[in-house]
Amino acid sequence: MSSSDNPQFEPQPMVTVEPQAPMPITPDPFVPVGLAPGPTAPPPVENPVWSGWDVLLIAVLTFLTMLVLQMLVIVGALWLVYPHSNLAAVAQKPILLLLSQFLIYAAVAACMVMLVEGKYHVAFWRAIRWNWPRSEWKLLGIGAAMMIVLGLLQSLLPMPKDTPFEHLFDRPRDAYLLAIIAVSLGPLMEELFFRGFMYPVLARRMGAAWAIALTALPFGLIHLPQYGWAWGAALVIVLVGVVCGIVRAQTGSVGASFLVHVGYNGTQMLIAVVVTQGFRHMPKALAQLSLF
Repeated sequence: MSSSDNPQFEPQPMVTVEPQAPMPITPDPFVPVGLAPGPTAPPPVENPVWSGWDVLLIAVLTFLTMLVLQMLVIVGALWLVYPHSNLAAVAQKPILLLLSQFLIYAAVAACMVMLVEGKYHVAFWRAIRWNWPRSEWKLLGIGAAMMIVLGLLQSLLPMPKDTPFEHLFDRPRDAYLLAIIAVSLGPLMEELFFRGFMYPVLARRMGAAWAIALTALPFGLIHLPQYGWAWGAALVIVLVGVVCGIVRAQTGSVGASFLVHVGYNGTQMLIAVVVTQGFRHMPKALAQLSLF
């Protein structure tokens, strides 16, 4: 058979492939040198447009905003609402703590949106991977079940007799305001920062397991002052962060981890409402509730 009848045997032209230079890797403050991926590492599942430096910037701004706004709220209330009281007494009023918390959340949310959309010119909710899931009740149920299981664990751990968190329930009005924040703004802002903003940066460089652990740890530590610096309460909240991180990693959705968080907090608030008969018998009934 001739070569013209069998083109597959004809000599093929040589194709020269020029090697491409690897893309430079921007140093990231969250990456230990020994854990940095090599040049043959597979492409990361998470690839946010922001860096670890941006996460640190938001964390620092949050801390400074918390100091400034809390002081402004307390001084303003002392001057306008409680002129005959002293600064220490005004600073302990739960309504002012809740008001300052709301203002802090609003300021931090504005900083995150301006950073993502202003610096990187991408839509915030898409970049943060909100991705609202379809199985809302299933995720809420996971949060509720986690609340029961971890509540039983907490009953076995040493806990302080009196915590700042319990004093937020001293008046029914304050307790209801806290309950509203606990199932809305609280889990929203915490999930946006820890699982939406911080997690993907860590997962891109260190993998999902390290990212889950390293976002759960500060998530638990920031709640320590509320529970009188009790390590048992911190451990429980770290475990909440671990579960929320696993849900975020498995679903790729911050909306999913938000619903689990809401299920946990919502169950906690519902138990408090039932035990205290609508926050009317405080704080003795609440003290009997070992889940707090």
